[in-house]
Formats: sequence, structure tokens, C-alpha cells
Amino acid sequence: MTTPAAEHPLRLAARADRDGLMQRHPEVFHPSSARRIRTGLILTLLAGLFAYGLVVLDFDAAKLITGLGKLGQFLWFMLPPSTGTWSKFFVYLHALAETVAIAFLGTFTAAMIALPVGFLGAKNVVPNVIIHFLSRRIVDTIRGVDELIWALIWVSVVGLGPFAGVLALLCANFGLFSKLFSEAIEAADRKSSEGIASTGGSRLHGIRFGILPQVLPIFGSQVLYYFESNTRSATIIGIVGAGGIGLHLAEQIRVLEYQHVSALILMILVTVAIIDQISTRLRFALIGERAAP
Repeated sequence: MTTPAAEHPLRLAARADRDGLMQRHPEVFHPSSARRIRTGLILTLLAGLFAYGLVVLDFDAAKLITGLGKLGQFLWFMLPPSTGTWSKFFVYLHALAETVAIAFLGTFTAAMIALPVGFLGAKNVVPNVIIHFLSRRIVDTIRGVDELIWALIWVSVVGLGPFAGVLALLCANFGLFSKLFSEAIEAADRKSSEGIASTGGSRLHGIRFGILPQVLPIFGSQVLYYFESNTRSATIIGIVGAGGIGLHLAEQIRVLEYQHVSALILMILVTVAIIDQISTRLRFALIGERAAP
């Protein structure tokens, strides 16, 4: 016979003071009619939007079941994974290294460019309303364009190849990092910079020695995470001609070389897993925690 687990002290205290909690927070225990109506309207709107999407997007369970059977055949044709020859394997390996290089250059170059823009977009660093507004709106405009669209634009501008992929990831991540950096700077504790100012330090000293040490580990963690994510994105933009292994993947799918396709997917998965392990340990090191084994 098992003994019941002991209840948490906070739960016991809340249960003992239930009447007091109901008096202090009546809106939690007895929500108003307006709040109930608002919640009901939101849930109804979401349900209607979901149903509308099913109708407009031509959702059909029969098609899904039939497609799953075809998917099984497709997976069967992909076994066993094979590149055919060693020369093909080394060609794919070179393309995979190119994909990682595209992700690395696009991510870290975007981070370096976004760093000063992030300070311009932070209210606690640049109180000027005009500069803050313009920097935020420019960043939002750039961030609103997907990396695949940037890839199509840069392929048209500079031609096919990895250079277009680097520029596409740079543009897409520049807007993203600028927003993330400015929000991290605004959330930083101002006591350090105020203490530096009280000892006679300039505003620049407050930023350099008060804010920057707080936000740099956060910046590093975010950049490492998006480097891992951009390795997958570099594969996708390669399909439209922006270099890397994505171009080979699209070509092998087009000529129905499914064993080559599975080998390429396996190479991508192994590479992303390795990058994930390395970046996870580096992120934990940056934020001051011990990495998981």
C-alpha cells in the first residue's frame, strides 16, 4: 500500500487562506460576465477560423490516407541510403561543408551588423523618439521578408551560388537579431550603468561596463541557436539556387534517385545533430550553467 505524497507547503497555505484569497482576488475565482463573454468570443473566433481553414484549404481525410500509402512507397524506394560512388560522396560532402559555411557566415555577419542597430533600437540607450522609431520600423520591414524570398532576390541580383545564400541569411537574420538584441538591452538591469554614472562615468562607459556585460552572454546564446537553425535554412534556400547541398537534393529528387536523396538527408541530419550538441554546450557555458552530458 503506497502512502500519499505530501502536499506542497504553498498549496496547504493557499487552501487554509482560501477565503482571504477569494476576497483579495475576486476576478480569479468569479470572473465578470464581460470577461466570460470576451473569452467565449475569442474561442468562437478561433474555432471558426480553424473550420474556415479546413474548408478553404480543401482538407480531405481520404486524400491523407491515400497519401500515407504513397509515402510508405516513397520511403521504401529510399532504402538503403547510398551515394552510388565515393566520388559522389565527396561531392556531396563538399556541398554540405558549403551549406555549413553559408549558415556560419550569414549568421555571424548578421549578428555583428545587428549589434549597433540593437543599441539604436533600445529606449534605455537612445531615448530619441525619431531614431528609435526609424530603426525599429526599418528592422521590422527587413524582418518581415522571409529568407526564401531573400534568396530568390539575391539569386536574381548576384546569380546562382553560395554568395546569394550568405546574403539571404544575412538579411533575414539581421532584422531578427536587431529586434532580439534591442529587447535584451531594454530588459537589462540599469543599476550598474546608473552606478557608473554616479561615479563620474560617461554614458558610453555605462553602456560598455554596465549594460554590455549583462547582454553579451544572451547575444551569444541567441546567435549560436540561430546558427543551428540556419544550417537547416541554408539547405532550403539552396534548392532555389543559393548554393550548398540543397541544390543537389533538389536535383536528385527531380531525377528520382531516391537512395541518393536519403543519403543526403542522413548527412544533413548528422551534421545538424553535431552542430546542435556543440552549440548547446557553448550556450550553457555562456549563460553560466553546466552543459548536460
